[in-house]
Amino acid sequence: MPFDFNAVSTPFRMQPGLRRLAPGAAQLTPARPGDRALREKLAVLDAHPHQALLTSSGFDAQPALHALFEHAATEHPEAWRRDGNGSVRALHLGWAVQDGTVTPTGTDSPNEVGRCLAALSPEWRAAALFCLAFAEDLAVIDGDTARIPWLAVCLPSHWAPEEKIGRHFAEVHAPVADNQMLISASDHLARLVTDNDRWERWVWNITNHLQLDAHPARLQAHGWPRNVDAEQLAALAFLRTERQTFIPLTAHRQAVFTIHVESQPLAQVITEPTHAQRLCDALQSMSAAVLAYRNLTDARDRLLAWLRTRSAGRTG
Repeated sequence: MPFDFNAVSTPFRMQPGLRRLAPGAAQLTPARPGDRALREKLAVLDAHPHQALLTSSGFDAQPALHALFEHAATEHPEAWRRDGNGSVRALHLGWAVQDGTVTPTGTDSPNEVGRCLAALSPEWRAAALFCLAFAEDLAVIDGDTARIPWLAVCLPSHWAPEEKIGRHFAEVHAPVADNQMLISASDHLARLVTDNDRWERWVWNITNHLQLDAHPARLQAHGWPRNVDAEQLAALAFLRTERQTFIPLTAHRQAVFTIHVESQPLAQVITEPTHAQRLCDALQSMSAAVLAYRNLTDARDRLLAWLRTRSAGRTG
């Protein structure tokens, strides 16, 4: 789904920014062989499954997975199926899992998917197949405790899932700059998203890397070059966005949290002067702490100059 520039607000604040989903709005994005998200997720699950697939001791994820699988089968029947015998099928990928057993369902089922699933613990294979079948990463939120007892996150944005499992919302957001609104809203937010309504929020940043997997232990972070002008710097910049939605399990006081990460060249994603103006206004209003947290301190002035040019309708 294209980034919604209406989600860029000024002054910029670290805040929940929730809005109700329109009736019938899709929450999941089917993946196909060759998709960048699928390639990067496969690489993570092959080499670092212990950093992506996590659960708190004693937590039963089956109700959440059942709801998630049913939701996907209803929303995208062409991509996902849940059979009466308990098996789940990723139709675009040509693989199925039943009781932890991995089976190809077509003559051209990608071998790398089957190998990846077979190398995982049987209890994780159905969830991992879902992770590969859709672009979204996943988390389960407990509404009563505001904790996150289950994670399937291959493409984190500069955070380590293995450090967040089982933690309270407030602890998860503790490192975030200017986090007062997020922290104070944690318990209310957990109760809200596990109630009847469906919600979404957008998160964005301007980065200097295209990679979707931004786990701090796997991403080679580097600063912005200081010896280039605004136009040259913008050519090195990417708009990284997350569309986050919540699938509620009201009876269990839980919600499945979906995270769809995209990263696109900044110059390509800004197609209208109003897009540039919104980003310019938001960037200009960021505090020094937020700029540092988002690795934008050294790039801010040049990005502002380039965005002002774009907002005036000029491309050079």
